[in-house]
Amino acid sequence: MAKRMIIMLGILILLFSGVFGFKMFQASMMKKYMSLQAPPSVVTAMKAEFQTWQPRLTAVGSLRAVRGVEVTSEIAGLVRAVHIKPDAEVAEGRVLVELNADADIAQLEALDAAADLAQTIYERDKKQLEIQAVSQAAVDADAADLKSKRAQVAQQTALVEKKTIRAPFAGKLGITTVNPGQYVNPGDRIVTLQSLDAVYCDFYLPQQELSQLAIGQKVVVTTDSYPGRTFEGRITAVNPKVDPDTRNVQVEATIMNPGHKLLPGMYAAVDVRAGSVQRYLTLPQTAVTYNPYGDTVFLVEEGKSPDGKPLLTAKQAFITVGPTRGDQIAIMTGVREGSTVITSGQLKLRNGSAVVINNKVQPANEEAPKPEDQ
Repeated sequence: MAKRMIIMLGILILLFSGVFGFKMFQASMMKKYMSLQAPPSVVTAMKAEFQTWQPRLTAVGSLRAVRGVEVTSEIAGLVRAVHIKPDAEVAEGRVLVELNADADIAQLEALDAAADLAQTIYERDKKQLEIQAVSQAAVDADAADLKSKRAQVAQQTALVEKKTIRAPFAGKLGITTVNPGQYVNPGDRIVTLQSLDAVYCDFYLPQQELSQLAIGQKVVVTTDSYPGRTFEGRITAVNPKVDPDTRNVQVEATIMNPGHKLLPGMYAAVDVRAGSVQRYLTLPQTAVTYNPYGDTVFLVEEGKSPDGKPLLTAKQAFITVGPTRGDQIAIMTGVREGSTVITSGQLKLRNGSAVVINNKVQPANEEAPKPEDQ
């Protein structure tokens, strides 16, 4: 029995010795593995610098003429002459189209003659009334008849004037399809007339931005019709009602239009300069990692490896972000000016990771990015 106990005890000692030895071997191998340095991660980086920020509101607007109209005929008639040159500038009152008014002019002359006769009769009866040759009632009837005849002359004169279609204001003519000999009806389109020295730009902004709007505020407009060119103007009106469906408010700006480049109906990108100029520490938005526990960036620190060689490592830092513009973001706290910040490749990093900076391909960092043709 004692012999069996000794054998069992020996087996247990051997078993525990083997497990302990395996654990020691495993720990030794793990330590050796951990001592091996991982290859450095390739990242892009840049120095954090202050940049000037102009607070702005952006929107897409539609252009319309300060004064623009589709010239139409008020009455029906046969076109006798057309004095329209497409794309020409015309003055206010310039004759555009003449309709045939021969019959109306003849009728006007007949009414003029009748009015002259009524005037003569009235003057004669007034003299006869002085010698009691006619009654006061006859003179009153003559006066009423004279007023009636003069009213008919005025009505016919207005009708004749309507047969000559004039420019209601100075502006630029468009294309017309009206030709001599053509019959036009009331309301038929003759030609478009647009005043283009300045144009209105209508756009909408969310109601929460109302406090940043003011009459006279500077506005810059761009359009893809003229890449790289800007047109300046001022806010001239803010609608006193907010759209209950979209919660947006309509804003009107007057844009100066040198050379008449902007045309009614165009759409344009609107940039409203809101507030005073600010200075912010600026980074590309790709540099920031957003987490539930806080936003972070990785800073690059210079050091030395165990063998004494220069070594760059990544250090995670919590930050407070500010406003954004285009591809950029303002950093309020957590980064100092001149610090080297990793802008891409940080998803594979942790505190103390070795890094190598390669800036051959940089992330987007434009203040006002524009789409590029593919």
